[in-house]
Amino acid sequence: MLKQKESSESVLIPEQETEAIAQLEPILSLESSQLRLVASNGEEIVIPESVYSLLGQVVRAMASGQVISIVPHNRELTTQQAADILNVSRPFLVKLLENGEIPYIKVGSHRRILFQDLMVYKEQRKVKRRKLLDQLIEMTEEAGLYEE
Repeated sequence: MLKQKESSESVLIPEQETEAIAQLEPILSLESSQLRLVASNGEEIVIPESVYSLLGQVVRAMASGQVISIVPHNRELTTQQAADILNVSRPFLVKLLENGEIPYIKVGSHRRILFQDLMVYKEQRKVKRRKLLDQLIEMTEEAGLYEE
């Protein structure tokens, strides 16, 4: 387990847990949860649907070899953390902030970005890219350069 600042944790599956994760994946892919946690004292607790759904997403990602981080939406990120999430350089991210594309606050001389604001920007960027790609495909089809 990799520890990061502010109690955020990224988790990479240890090799000895790979088989157990693979066994969990089909169980957490079922439509209806009705799964229960059983405590060491025998007490059973039904896993709530929202927790079940999140566990399924986490296990699927882990089974495919991805590193997992769970971040509260109201968490403030440093510019480096935000740049890492967007997979861009920190200077590029700072330009986005200065151009007003992503809201931020100043804490002393440091910029902080709310995770939820970063996710809004990321989704908007994805939608914009999709629209541009669709336009490009349409233009190439009209020019006879693209066949479906």
